[in-house]
Order: sequence, then structure tokens, then C-alpha cells
Amino acid sequence: MKRADFLKVFGGALALPAALPFAARASKSPASDAGRSNCVLVPSETAGPFPLDLGENDFFFRQDISEGVPGVAMRQRIRIIGAGNCEPMPNVRVNIWHCDRDGGYSGYGALEGQTHCRGYQFTDANGECEFVSIVPGWYPGRVTHMHFQVFVSTQYSVVSQYTWPHAAVVEAVEANSAVYPAGPDPLSPEQDGGFVDGYDLQLATLEWDAAAGEYVSFYEATVEGEGVNGVGYLERQTAQVMNLGQNFPNPVADRTEIPLTLHAAAAVSWSLWSVQGRCVHRVEVGQLPAGDHRFAVDFAGLGLAPASYVYQVEVLAAGQRYTSVRRLTAL
Repeated sequence: MKRADFLKVFGGALALPAALPFAARASKSPASDAGRSNCVLVPSETAGPFPLDLGENDFFFRQDISEGVPGVAMRQRIRIIGAGNCEPMPNVRVNIWHCDRDGGYSGYGALEGQTHCRGYQFTDANGECEFVSIVPGWYPGRVTHMHFQVFVSTQYSVVSQYTWPHAAVVEAVEANSAVYPAGPDPLSPEQDGGFVDGYDLQLATLEWDAAAGEYVSFYEATVEGEGVNGVGYLERQTAQVMNLGQNFPNPVADRTEIPLTLHAAAAVSWSLWSVQGRCVHRVEVGQLPAGDHRFAVDFAGLGLAPASYVYQVEVLAAGQRYTSVRRLTAL
């Protein structure tokens, strides 16, 4: 399967409604436990003035979204929680985008045609994904902030934003004044109209990791769902043909198995992808009968490095193609 075809599996939700009503709004004061949602639905926001359809370009499926633009390195970790049972949501797509150090957004104005500081990932078994970028800058009227969108299914996604403790952002910029010529953010979150209803559910952590030479940020958001993939039209159609299970064991030491249940005879193939969006292994299984099947993956034999991967199963049945994806971790 071509990379573009693989990514189309996750592009369908982009044209659907952005969010459903949320159940709770933030209060006026920041949380003492920054980065934690406490299983309360994150406030829904507009996509902001500078969104782009991340499905328009294949390479937006990536971890490092910095593209080498100036700025202090930041590793952003995000966890998605389902409000229905307060459990992590694996295998959901998370888009993020933010401005560069000068407050500009790629794809707009003088930065038209550029793509930095944008990308998406899929959450692992712990509901987490990770991006590598820079500490964002700011622009008039807004504090330093990050936009994100979670695609729970092809029929439901939520758009929101978060910021960081103001003192931590100011410290990061002042410690690197040569890199941030505009200086520290003059506004606090309380002065930003984007967080006028509070931001205690929209506050990430920001800490310096001296050993890694980068800032590390953590943010947890709660969305509609029950700690499993959401179900939309495409998911219901696929479920009539097949059910793709989570690989076992996961995490993987050297070998694992991918379980698949077919509800009718079908031609099957499966592929393994790096989180940078590169297909690292593909198997054309061929025609299989209805029933339970398992596909062995020998990471040691394939010479694959310890990392996170995404596996996809494609099924051709009655002239229609169906796909399903899960994420795994190799130790």
C-alpha cells in the first residue's frame, strides 16, 4: 500500500463536524496539577484563525514537526482519556499546530506554502502520543498556546487548545533571549480572551530537561468516549466484515501476534508503519476464510529498532476494501 493510501484511512474525519457539545467548562483559576484533565471533558473551542487540513499533505503524519525552525526544543506528550470510563483512549488520531517563535503560522501570509509546527500522531495503549517541536512564540492578543484536535471516530472529533504556566513560558524565553527576539509573552492566560472562561482544564506542564537539552511538556485531555476507539459510520461498516484486535503481547520484546476476526471470506494484507509515516514491512496474506486468524510479527528477525509502530490490516471483501489500524510499542 502506498503511504498516501495508508493516510487516507484517517483523512475522512476531516470534513465532518469538528466537535460535539461539551459537558463542563473550566473555572477561573489554573489547576494545581497542570496537565491533568481529572476526567472532565475539555472545553471545546474553535479551530482558531490558522488551521490547515493536515490530510492535504502526507508528511504531516510525523513526530518531529519543527522542520528546523529557530526555537528552543520542546517534547510535547499528550494523553487522551475517555470521559465514559476515565480510561486511556488508544489508536485515536491527534492533530496539533502552533505558531513559530515570531508568532506566525505556517501556511498563511508570508509563510504560505510552509508546513512547520503542524502534524499528527496516533495514541498508544496508554492513550499517549508524542511530538517534537519548539516552545511557541506569541502574537498580539494571545498568550503562548497550542491548538489540538482529537479524532475519536469518523463521526466525532473535538477541537480545543491549551497553554502553559505563564512563569514557565517567560522563563524559557528569557533564558534564550537571543532565540526569541520578541521577548517573553506580555499577557497572562487570565488576560487572553481565548481563555476567558478559565483554563484549568487547558494547562500543560513545561519543565526543562537538562540531560536531553529540551523542554518537556505533558498535557491530558478528556473527550467523549469510553477508553476505546470511537464508532462512526466507517467503523460500523468495517465491523460487519472484520474485527482487528490489539497485538499481544504489547509492549513487544521480540515477537508478537496480530489477531484478526473475519466475518466472511476475504483477501487480506497487513503492514507495519513507523510513527514517521514510513512503511517498514508488508505482507500479502491472500484469501482467508471466515474465522479467527493471527499474524506473527518477528521484530528481531525483521531487524526493527525499539520504537512505537502502527499496524494496519486491509481486507478486500465483495469488491469493497476495508481497513483498520492499531498502534504497538516495541521495547
